Amino acid sequence: MRKLTLLAVVCGLFFVASLAQAQQADAMFGLGTILAPGADECNLNTGCPEKGGLYPNIGADVIFHRRMGFGFDVSWKGSQGLYGGQVPYRPILLDFNGVYQPRLGKKAGLDLFGGIGWQSTRFYSGNYTCSYFSCTNFNSTHHFLVDLGGGVRYYVWHHAFVRPEVHYYWINNNTSDFSSNNIIRVGASIGYTIGPD
Repeated sequence: MRKLTLLAVVCGLFFVASLAQAQQADAMFGLGTILAPGADECNLNTGCPEKGGLYPNIGADVIFHRRMGFGFDVSWKGSQGLYGGQVPYRPILLDFNGVYQPRLGKKAGLDLFGGIGWQSTRFYSGNYTCSYFSCTNFNSTHHFLVDLGGGVRYYVWHHAFVRPEVHYYWINNNTSDFSSNNIIRVGASIGYTIGPD
């Protein structure tokens, strides 16, 4: 989690530095779940499914001229799952996206995005490994991903909005850990826009 915190701080600083030339910026927090094809339970032939559970997420974007910009999004399994009914695990999805935000009216708009990132899955062992700086009790696998998604943004009060959303992820070599390279995250975010109406 320390590396994730450091990454969030670096992204936040980059985000704040970009505000000087941006037309608007958005910050979001949401909840969702993962859907994936494959078996409902682990077996030797198909692996374990990567689906279900509560996935909190945080994200931000910066939008420039012509309603285009960039953003990032991080989501993680809120509680540890049991891989094969025995090993605790937690997937973390991080992506950097190009963003297009066409307006649908004064109070509504679309968020369309696509980009790249990675999935880091932590498998917890219960045994701690320590270095000079920290101790961990997990091993991680990391996989490159490509994502596409969209949401409908509706402003409920001034600059505050809600956004139902869908994210599709293609995760390279995810079948080494789970039963499919394809997952879908569905959910909703609440957020705030900094910038003109």
